[in-house]
Amino acid sequence: MTDPASAIKREVHQLVDLQIETLRQPSRLTASDLSDYRVRSEKITTLFHELDQLRRAHFERPLRRAS
Repeated sequence: MTDPASAIKREVHQLVDLQIETLRQPSRLTASDLSDYRVRSEKITTLFHELDQLRRAHFERPLRRAS
């Protein structure tokens, strides 16, 4: 089973790569390109919020002691 944080990080990296590719296009960005860029940006923000929640939940769990 894949760690949820790892899966989120992988998706963020893929989205960031697409953002970079979009900005490196030699031609002007179309309205569709800009719309896709905005949607990806919102998705990246959402994924970072999810990562933050996972990390907070991890640190808020009570520590278990080995017996």
